[in-house]
Amino acid sequence: MKYKIPLAFACVTLIWSTTPLAIQWSSESVGYLFAVTSRMTIATVACFVLLRVLGMPFLWHKAAQQTYLAAGLGIYFAMMLVYWGAQFIPSGWVAVIFGASPMITGLIAYRYLDETLTPAKIIGSLVGFVGLFIIFRTKETIEPASYYGLLAIVISTLVHTLSIIRVKRINAAISALATTCGGLIYATPAYLLTWLIVDGQLPTEISVKTIMAILYLGLIASMIGFVLYYFLLKHLDASRVALITLVSPVNALLLGHVLNGEPLTQQIWLGTIVILSGLICYEFIGKKKKSDLVD
Repeated sequence: MKYKIPLAFACVTLIWSTTPLAIQWSSESVGYLFAVTSRMTIATVACFVLLRVLGMPFLWHKAAQQTYLAAGLGIYFAMMLVYWGAQFIPSGWVAVIFGASPMITGLIAYRYLDETLTPAKIIGSLVGFVGLFIIFRTKETIEPASYYGLLAIVISTLVHTLSIIRVKRINAAISALATTCGGLIYATPAYLLTWLIVDGQLPTEISVKTIMAILYLGLIASMIGFVLYYFLLKHLDASRVALITLVSPVNALLLGHVLNGEPLTQQIWLGTIVILSGLICYEFIGKKKKSDLVD
């Protein structure tokens, strides 16, 4: 356990840094609905194959079902909003806005999980939201439609936070892989139904970049990323798991700029720095020395 948690933390951070750009690439030639539905279908099949190969049980008791539903609702609504919103804003902005999730998580966890809310956390949260406001006020690159994308990602962050808080509160004795599979059981049919109703058309041409992005998101970001994420959630405080977003925004901004030609203005950097400053204040200032591991 000593090395598993730091390794899982590092892997999830890397995956979350690359996911926003992969989401945009996966939608380039097929549309966001087909892209996200394909991703979740691949992830569902891969997760169940991995369960069988590892010989791990897939429990279906009441607490397990509640966990799967909570995870599934987060996977469906949060990711649907991310994919829709990513059409209108640069990929790096997705990770930056998700950078507010530790603060949102901490505020909700204080109410429902009895986690500590110190003055430093309150100040850090306020600073972080100021950073979001700075990015929202960007005028050099933002277009009117971009505000819809920004709003979608903000709502997605809130939905994602509520989902993980619910999973944490249920605290069912099931594996991270089973939690991922169970969540996908609920989410994937919803994606398929949405795609059939709204679109239902198979793409006539798919670029190699789009195919590789969908496979990466389905096999790495969804299967491995979700499994490691729920593993961390099982062993760490909910607000501590959300600390992953402290590093991801900067990585995502740089990747989007270098690999996708996304503009980086001084105002975007200023907003990002303010958000990260708020997170540092939230997580480290005035923190008492205690183990983060859940007994």
